[in-house]
Amino acid sequence: MSPDHPPGLDLDRLRGLLDRERPGLVTGPLSGRLIEGGRSNLTYAVSDGTARWVVRRPPLGHVLATAHDMKREHRVISALHPTDVPVPRPVLLCEDEDVLGSPFYVMEFVEGTPYRTAEQLAPLGPERTRAAVLNLVDTLVGLHAVDPAEAGLGDFGRPDGFLDRQLRRWAKQLDGSRNRDLAGIDELHATLGRELPNSPSPTVVHGDYRLDNVLIGGETDEIRAVLDWEMSTLGDPLTDLGLLVMYSSPLGMPDSPVSTTAQAPGHPAPAELIERYAARSGRDVSAVAWYTAFAWFKLAVILEGIHYRYTLGQTVGRGFDRIGDLVPVFIEHGLTTLQEG
Repeated sequence: MSPDHPPGLDLDRLRGLLDRERPGLVTGPLSGRLIEGGRSNLTYAVSDGTARWVVRRPPLGHVLATAHDMKREHRVISALHPTDVPVPRPVLLCEDEDVLGSPFYVMEFVEGTPYRTAEQLAPLGPERTRAAVLNLVDTLVGLHAVDPAEAGLGDFGRPDGFLDRQLRRWAKQLDGSRNRDLAGIDELHATLGRELPNSPSPTVVHGDYRLDNVLIGGETDEIRAVLDWEMSTLGDPLTDLGLLVMYSSPLGMPDSPVSTTAQAPGHPAPAELIERYAARSGRDVSAVAWYTAFAWFKLAVILEGIHYRYTLGQTVGRGFDRIGDLVPVFIEHGLTTLQEG
């Protein structure tokens, strides 16, 4: 297919659907392109020459619909759009698989930049980088301040036993990709299980909250949109904070295929992010080390799964041969975080 007609996006059928469901929205022929850098779901930018939208759908040939639930993603951004949480305006949910071959949804296109590495942040300079990361914390506080029931998300998840289920889920994921010894990972999992904290009142949890899952733009580098809600649910808000702290911590591995933004000049230290979240949310963050260690464990499991698929010849692209070397580093960070508290 041509660049304007990427795989998984039938523009003629999409145009027909939009003309039926949103008459007058599209005013010219549609073109589309795949947005690189997305996670498991496919994201396309679509334009009629005047306006732009984003189409989000599961990967081609996917099997587990529950892992790529478009209705769920559409529901959470629809619920959050009237709040102060910056999310794209939802346009349409389509559950008819005859249109694109799977359920999908359409939302507005938001201008902005997702900063994935310290090198990408560096041109902003120390002051702008610091402000952008602190804005990330403030936006997370805003998300966790949303009343799920008032937003229509009172049944969006099962917060009771959330942390225990999360631990069991990721342990099961690990068992599904074990093909080598990983020193310390069972110790990390067991220690997390023994020291399970008491969760605060449940909130909407993003599940993958970090700098490259938001769009930053404008003269003041504000956060214009929080993206990638596929892991969102109702649960313990401090899991989001722990993940953000993890991604703000130096890995200590130059040229790593997985990087954090911590080395960018001006990037606030994890302790400042924790203090700011605590001050602005009013939550007790004394157990933040557990949540950060859990984030290291979770990422270690994800990376080991990628490494496992690489050993089976099921990955395509550069850098996958080095993913396996990262897993012990994440395990060690998790153990050290728990030991140091």
